[in-house]
Amino acid sequence: MFSVDQYIRSIQSHLKLQSDVLVGNIKKILELQFSTDIDLLDFCVLIEPTRFELSITMFSMDKSANEVFTERNDTAFAGSVEVLPEIEYYQLNNHQLDDFFYFYEQNEATINPLEEKAFTDWFHQCWKNAGGNALKLPAYLIFHDHYRSFDLKNNQWIEDEIKWS
Repeated sequence: MFSVDQYIRSIQSHLKLQSDVLVGNIKKILELQFSTDIDLLDFCVLIEPTRFELSITMFSMDKSANEVFTERNDTAFAGSVEVLPEIEYYQLNNHQLDDFFYFYEQNEATINPLEEKAFTDWFHQCWKNAGGNALKLPAYLIFHDHYRSFDLKNNQWIEDEIKWS
């Protein structure tokens, strides 16, 4: 009933439907005047797998891995911005849930890296389409509670410690 390839293709199709929204929101972020206290931007993907939803929030960070916030008198931006509200990345009928989760559990080792790649490839393409590489600050895509980051400008995964050094 389910296949890994079909599942990943479906995710890619659902994400593609949200590309224009994501590109537009990234463009708005690129127009911000960032505080000089910011050393890098983290675009954090939060996935709700039981609901097949994801959201993305941008956090402005310093080199000590702390979020930077705007001082009251500062007109430059610092803080966090919702880049993409919760979107559905896969659809199933309720009567298929048990079968799907059984399939997922049996194929999790294969599916997880393919899901991550689908999400990363999609975000990175939207980043490039929005002109993200023109941003002066380093920028990374991260998955909530993961130990590595995708360097959006250099198109590669790095260990988190590297970006804080």
